Amino acid sequence: MSIPSLSRSSAASNPHLSLSPKQYFMPQRSPIAIGVACIATLVFASASCLADTQVGAPLPPAPDILYGDLFVAVQTAQIFDDQKTFVDATPNGSPAAIVQLYEAQKNQPGFSLKSFVNQYFTPPPDQSITPPPNQSLREHIDWLWSGLTRTTTSAPDYSSLIPMPKPYVVPGGRFREGYYWDTYFTMLGLQESGREDLVDDMLDNFAYMIDTYGHIPNGNRTYYLSRSQPPFYSYMVELAAQKEGNTVYQKYLPELRKEYAYWMQGATSTPRGGATRNVVVLKDGTVLNRYWDELDTPRNESYLEDVQTAQQASGRPANQVYRDLRATAESGWDFSSRWFGDNQTLATVRTTSIIPVDLNSLLFHLETTIARGCSVTRDFSCVAQFIGYAARRAEGINHYLWNNKGYYGDYDWQLGRARDNQTPAMLYPLMAGVAWPDRAWKTAQTVQNVLLKQGGLATSIYDTTQQWDAPNGWAPLHWIAIQGLKRYGRADLAKPIGTRFLADVENVYNTQQKLVEKYVVEGAGEGGGGGGEYPLQDGFGWTNGVTLMLLDLYGNGQ
Repeated sequence: MSIPSLSRSSAASNPHLSLSPKQYFMPQRSPIAIGVACIATLVFASASCLADTQVGAPLPPAPDILYGDLFVAVQTAQIFDDQKTFVDATPNGSPAAIVQLYEAQKNQPGFSLKSFVNQYFTPPPDQSITPPPNQSLREHIDWLWSGLTRTTTSAPDYSSLIPMPKPYVVPGGRFREGYYWDTYFTMLGLQESGREDLVDDMLDNFAYMIDTYGHIPNGNRTYYLSRSQPPFYSYMVELAAQKEGNTVYQKYLPELRKEYAYWMQGATSTPRGGATRNVVVLKDGTVLNRYWDELDTPRNESYLEDVQTAQQASGRPANQVYRDLRATAESGWDFSSRWFGDNQTLATVRTTSIIPVDLNSLLFHLETTIARGCSVTRDFSCVAQFIGYAARRAEGINHYLWNNKGYYGDYDWQLGRARDNQTPAMLYPLMAGVAWPDRAWKTAQTVQNVLLKQGGLATSIYDTTQQWDAPNGWAPLHWIAIQGLKRYGRADLAKPIGTRFLADVENVYNTQQKLVEKYVVEGAGEGGGGGGEYPLQDGFGWTNGVTLMLLDLYGNGQ
């Protein structure tokens, strides 16, 4: 087996943008009606102030850098069943000393790599918890919050864990750290359980991450710092503001603007028809976004799987495959036919060539949320700027991310054509309020005709054995669907989506006394979902949050 290079090239630091006056040209188009309910007056701005200035922030090294050949040997030999176990382990001494011992011993007769690892590393703790008997589903979720809450204001020396100043909720199972987009759906449930304190704590933690690293990483691990995840921070701020008032927008406005600058890096310097990091500038000058990762090496937490995938991708340089695999991890949909060139095979992954409908809908919401925050602070030039950004993005979404077959979807900017793969991501423009009303209704009809199954919404129309495909259904996608459909007057469709998925969750809980990461929604309610790189995980943060909301909307008083 050939071993790829682990060099980080130019990614030794994480760029971080600040806003400063600079012209940002976009072609003029006719104004369109966009859903900006939080702003009383729609103001179009002709100029923007995005900058391409980079501010370096040193990144703590990930395990592949700390351990070099030892890291490669451990992951290649599959010392642990799960590749994530080793990168979450804590060294019992300095990495340099452990590597020196490894180099001195590895060629000696009788050397055992497994014994060496067991001697010099402490594996991560078991996260399993045993609930009291006879809890109702709602009682169980309320009880789970404390078991899933972590306080890690410090971390062991050389651990991959990144400390955070306040408590946070982890998903559960193998996921021992906080995750970016998971947290929004977890917050829904925490707020419903009366835990506004934890909602505020996690908002503060993410503000800390933005201020420290320039963005919210995939999770608070060193090996996640080279990418973010779907940018739900503006939705989290909005959620807190609904309970606590508009001062929440003012409090987190600096971090919202920094996050926006992170995602828009390169917008003013990228030529038409090109891309820089998360930004794509199309041939007509339209600026939209894609998923991206700074690195083009195998993921620490899935090293062997990525090496094997690259070996199967004939004719493609391995580093290109690694970049696309990492970009898919940023999408949160790792892995799905959404990102495959042939809609079937992981080795054809081309995520960086795709402009995703969900990401751009989220950035539209970020733009309108920043405008809302600027209105609270009475910075009306900022309001005008970000309403202008949102208006132009709305036009881009409705031009490029509308599939003429009757739904919102992804666009392959390198091939210059729409992706023909129906997924619940088509409902993000409805949730964000950026969909045209007639197109929202057509999208709803596609959802009803194609994706609605006996147990809820299928994640795609393809069964590829990947976890973000059929026959699996995921709690966050159901909540996004319900919110989007209700926003556009289709509560009649939102209800069967919610009730069917809730029945699926209740069935698994009644038979197994647990909530899980994903569910099978096709057939006669077969239970927890499968596929992907790891076994089905229990816990489970975002399922807990969405389930509480569904119980409120459609439950029977549980």
